[in-house]
Amino acid sequence: MTSDTLLDIKDLHVGFRIRDDFYDAVDDVSLEVKENEIVAIVGESGCGKSTLATAIMGLHNPNNTKITGEINYKGQNLVGLSEEAFNTIRGNDIGMIFQDPLASLNPLMTVGAQIDEALYFHKKMTDKEREARVLELLDQVGIPNPKRTYNQYPHELSGGMRQRVGIAMALSCKPAVIIADEPTTALDVTIQAQILDLLKDIQEETKSGIILITHDLGVVAETADRVAVMYAGEFVEIAPVEELFLHPKHPYTRSLLRSNPQVDRDDEELYVIAGAVPSIANIKREGCRFAPRIKWIADDKHEAHPSLHEVSPGHFVRCTCYKYFDFESER
Repeated sequence: MTSDTLLDIKDLHVGFRIRDDFYDAVDDVSLEVKENEIVAIVGESGCGKSTLATAIMGLHNPNNTKITGEINYKGQNLVGLSEEAFNTIRGNDIGMIFQDPLASLNPLMTVGAQIDEALYFHKKMTDKEREARVLELLDQVGIPNPKRTYNQYPHELSGGMRQRVGIAMALSCKPAVIIADEPTTALDVTIQAQILDLLKDIQEETKSGIILITHDLGVVAETADRVAVMYAGEFVEIAPVEELFLHPKHPYTRSLLRSNPQVDRDDEELYVIAGAVPSIANIKREGCRFAPRIKWIADDKHEAHPSLHEVSPGHFVRCTCYKYFDFESER
């Protein structure tokens, strides 16, 4: 861990109770997030991306969740922290932009009151100072009439405006780490671009570290500094963004990239990855987890206990199967 590391996740396991057993949705994950860096976590739905985010925020129900490993923030391990202790960090040091702003905003509170709540809890400010800060935030996230929006309710706003309010809430206390969970889902392309530009502007201003969770590879290419590709609870590839797009290694990464629509290739059918992400109760815990979806690769090309290998500086790939992979149609 270097001096500019904000968040250091080590050997993290997040398991959910199914009947009498716990099954890991996040399985032995390690990741560093540095100051002034955007780390994108990509993968299909069900890979464990949002589970990782909510574990960092301490939002899982302890009665049906088992979390082990380390989530180190400024030398303090957040795993096992009491709710009271977590409340001093959540929102103040680590902020989160949720995937669905309508679901995450309180329908019975005005926009101004909801943004003010974190300031009231974490900051020693007068009522007037907090109101001025909320109006400043609404203006910062590009809301055209902050004073009017301050007194509105979430249902009165468009999806893009609600997402901006969610960003303002996450930024209210100027957190060092921001988790953005699918922040552009269900928004039109123009609003998506505005939200992404806003995130980059905020990062440049505050030097915060951002974890960007998405399945949109176009967003990743446009925004991220590093990329961690997640499959069935594990990271299968981690690399600087340019390296990942120019030299993808893992079969899953290459399949994701190939399945992404290309405007300059209208002569090819859209590639579809065979099979589906297994449920956490059905994940094959031994061997390569992606093997069932690339059955044309021989079993002996996979590691029995796949680990991350550094194939070039900062570029890590899980399992040796990447050396032998080609697409079935090209054989």
